[in-house]
Amino acid sequence: MTVYFHEEDLPADVLAPGPVAVDTETMGLVTHRDRLCVLQISDGNGDEHLVRFANGSAYDAPNLKAVLADPGRLKLYHYARFDLAAIYHYMGVVAAPVFCTKIASKMTRTYTDRHGLKNLINELLGDDISKAQQSSDWGAEQLSDAQREYAASDVRFLHRLREELIPRLEREGRLELAQACFDFLPTRARLDLAGWIDKDIFSHE
Repeated sequence: MTVYFHEEDLPADVLAPGPVAVDTETMGLVTHRDRLCVLQISDGNGDEHLVRFANGSAYDAPNLKAVLADPGRLKLYHYARFDLAAIYHYMGVVAAPVFCTKIASKMTRTYTDRHGLKNLINELLGDDISKAQQSSDWGAEQLSDAQREYAASDVRFLHRLREELIPRLEREGRLELAQACFDFLPTRARLDLAGWIDKDIFSHE
């Protein structure tokens, strides 16, 4: 298991075919204001790749964009809504099709309100991750080893979580409904970017 660090783009042909786990680190939670600093990606075979973007980056990352935009590659996220918006806003790519472990958790683990990645990994996989670096400065010129490990851990377990969550969705008869939610997420992200982030457009009001 190795964490690889890259500047501005992913090297060509470093990922095996098939689904990829994706996550982002930004300067904050307001996508238009808080720039995309790091994108982490993994093919699930034991290595993670971190792509760091400098302040003022043009986000011209052809190899990474090709993977993210590939309609034949499933992208696994935890809270895909945020990551899709950040990727679309800064890189101009719709990084779909999607499987979101947070949505899958909410649709199957209805016995709890704990749907964070740390909770899922602990219950479903029996592993543990540290969230200590979650609010650290991702725009720093040098990222610490702790930051790099944190970023890598956010994609390290997503393939295994999907394998655990799909049978639960099937067992509860909710896989088709979950898939419809996943398919809508790129549109939900675009609505967020367009100004409807805190509005329920389906409500009567």
